[in-house]
Amino acid sequence: MVDTEPVAIVQLGVDDAAAGLALSTEAHWNQNEADWRFFLGNGIVSGVRDGTHLVATAALLPYSAGNAWISMVLVTERWRRRGIATRLVDACLDAARQRGLTTWLDATPAGATVYGPLGFTPTLQLRRLRLEHPAQEAPVTLAASDIDTFTARDRRAMGFERNGLLAEFGARTGSRIVSHGNAMALVRDGRTARQIGPLFADSAADALALVDAISRNETSPLLIDAIASQESFVAGLTAAGWNIERPFQRMRFGRATTQSEELPFAVAGPEFG
Repeated sequence: MVDTEPVAIVQLGVDDAAAGLALSTEAHWNQNEADWRFFLGNGIVSGVRDGTHLVATAALLPYSAGNAWISMVLVTERWRRRGIATRLVDACLDAARQRGLTTWLDATPAGATVYGPLGFTPTLQLRRLRLEHPAQEAPVTLAASDIDTFTARDRRAMGFERNGLLAEFGARTGSRIVSHGNAMALVRDGRTARQIGPLFADSAADALALVDAISRNETSPLLIDAIASQESFVAGLTAAGWNIERPFQRMRFGRATTQSEELPFAVAGPEFG
């Protein structure tokens, strides 16, 4: 990146949700306005404006136990290659340092080459998969799972709690927390596709059975961000017609503050962890 001119970094508020959505839509990401409102209402979101027009963003979303997620690092096409993304990530890291937070992010391969030199350490890998046309077969009955059970399972997987995030997801119109056998997952709306995740199960077979049951009850395209090391699960998805869109590399800045007790099969999304 080349710095060609100074830019002013400003803090954004909930009134910037539509402008943020325009940036993520330009990048062909799946966030909707409700996602942006959550970031702006619960996180620390920095941005750059060209006059009154928002041209770049980055968000720091604090969780519990000294952890936070960095995401929504976006720069409109005309303003790229000026070092703005690095400056915005630095602003997130500064905010995290002031609060004593360990920061995490899920990076694209291109992003990982930027974050590595900043001091981020690779951890696990993700694979984003898409099912464009869910199976038009007989629906499978899905049981509703309660939010307390779901957040407890998420806490074991993450090593820290995200009750506010999951409660907000679950309360949205169109969201469902469902279970099938020994597996459970959250399904919610995105801008272009419904998102499955987090997904927890005792085995790959249970996880695949739940995804199959969900797909039989959906008509819109579906996205899932699977843990790459859950190889049987990823292989089962591709065999069922899911296509791998892109990889993500999970990275951490700072020391690990907590220990997870189980590995999920899918995460909430690269923007949320």
